[in-house]
Amino acid sequence: MNKTGEFTTKIHSYLDIARSDETPLSAKILLVAAVGYFLWPFDLIPDFIPIIGYLDDLIIVPFLIWLAFRQIEAERLRRIEEERQRSTIGFKTPDHCQHD
Repeated sequence: MNKTGEFTTKIHSYLDIARSDETPLSAKILLVAAVGYFLWPFDLIPDFIPIIGYLDDLIIVPFLIWLAFRQIEAERLRRIEEERQRSTIGFKTPDHCQHD
């Protein structure tokens, strides 16, 4: 697959994650903001300024994506913990396994 195809696939996968019902709202907003910022023609630092112009794209977009995936992972771990607690409701620890 060429670089353009890989890039397009990543953008679509981020948007698919943002559309998912399981994705927290804050992560959806961050993913849409990252894609929107990258595709938006105006930047905080204009791209025609050598080196510095592209630096904001190289820092802000990955940072927003990183934050979104941290929130998605935190939500996934929270759901796993809730499921574990639900599955152990009514379970009594045997007396010989309890610590005083």
